[in-house]
Amino acid sequence: MSLCNHTNSFYSRRDFLTRGSLGLGAAALGMLSNPAKLLANSGQLPAKAKRVIYLFQSGAPSQLDLFDYKPLLQKMHGEELPPSIRGETRLTGMSAGQSSFPLVGTPFQFAKHGQAGASVSELMPHTAKIVDQLCFVKSMYTEAINHDPAVTFLLSGSQFPGRPSMGAWLSYGLGSDNENLPAFVVLTTKDKTGQPLYSRSWGSGFLPSEHQGAQFRSGKNPVLYLENPPGVSPQSRRGQLDRLQQLQAHQHGTVGDPEILARMAQYEMAYRMQTSVPEVMDVSDEPDHVYEMYGEDSRKPGTFAANCLLARRLAEKGVRFIQLFHQGWDQHGNLPKAIKVQCKETDQASAALVKDLKQRGMLEDTLVIWGGEFGRTNYSQGRLTDDNFGRDHHPGCFTLWMAGGGTKPGITHGETDDFGYGIRSRGVHVHDFQATVLNLLGIDHEELTYKFQGRRFRLTDVHGHVVKDIMA
Repeated sequence: MSLCNHTNSFYSRRDFLTRGSLGLGAAALGMLSNPAKLLANSGQLPAKAKRVIYLFQSGAPSQLDLFDYKPLLQKMHGEELPPSIRGETRLTGMSAGQSSFPLVGTPFQFAKHGQAGASVSELMPHTAKIVDQLCFVKSMYTEAINHDPAVTFLLSGSQFPGRPSMGAWLSYGLGSDNENLPAFVVLTTKDKTGQPLYSRSWGSGFLPSEHQGAQFRSGKNPVLYLENPPGVSPQSRRGQLDRLQQLQAHQHGTVGDPEILARMAQYEMAYRMQTSVPEVMDVSDEPDHVYEMYGEDSRKPGTFAANCLLARRLAEKGVRFIQLFHQGWDQHGNLPKAIKVQCKETDQASAALVKDLKQRGMLEDTLVIWGGEFGRTNYSQGRLTDDNFGRDHHPGCFTLWMAGGGTKPGITHGETDDFGYGIRSRGVHVHDFQATVLNLLGIDHEELTYKFQGRRFRLTDVHGHVVKDIMA
């Protein structure tokens, strides 16, 4: 029995209704060369930002040594964390068994910068010069205390794997402004160790698979398996895809599986990327003064600085969501030395990206985000010595900064207590942060939904409030 006859022999009323809705997707086959923007013109909010560049610092930078200066910790350095401050907060298994929790003041000098007088550590001299362009959020908090669930929570709205990532949601909701590049691109710093990065951090979850992030690597082949095999010409590849599209259109009409459409969209995108990716990855036309602004590392493919430069080029080409991952911030020990390395690798390029976007007139509609998955403790993990200490995970408060994309420049939102242990005012939950990012892009976070397994899911799931105080 043929597939068609076999299928029709079990064709029920439910099948008819299901296929009727799925069959509408067949019409999308003619638009694979220019994917539809599903929500961009369907009564959404006015958009302040067109795109996002998310500089994700994997491992959780210590806010107390970078941006959230606490004079009381300097004064009480080495003294015990008062039980009244610690309360019943959850600790990780790495420090819960400690008999002593000595407070640690930062060994680094802080100074006030910019018109607003933002306090920034000496470790971030380049960031200090652009504070009037930044919106610091010092009252972020999360529900997860370990890296994997915390990263998953921040990037997908759930601590459990399987949900779509933020970039996938935006690809689904807004599409791309460039039909020859993915809406969602991921860049990772090469040769960095630390907490592992899992591809689900840029996965599509239960959304159609064409919305997953496309990882661009450094080197000759930035996207794996993109080039034609030896002996296969572009004309031959085009012919193969045309024939394959006909066969898969027939299969979709028969079976009605929406993943057939997703697979076809990916084939077509890969074909177009054979030309567009080498063009955008070729930075040989960048002038010397641009490399000097981003730092010497920007000449070395795969470094954080080089990826920041690529992020600007991808933004210029209309990529909707560009996410950079930089590992190595998980400093349970040896923090004084290790954090210097991390800052040296990221500070200049992060600041240069903001300045570069501004000078090109792109910062006003590009949202730049810098931060990790949670904060670090105000007490030392393990033994505190004169020249060494570590800080454990701390979900109760952490700092990130945003620039451009409709955020207020030169402000600080929220405040932590004098010990840097809890939030004193204007706390921002992870779902609040996600709702705000979507709002800046013109999306009501309660309306961007996808039905899966009988209910409608969203990035912020069942709660989240837009933080209007940080919006221009």
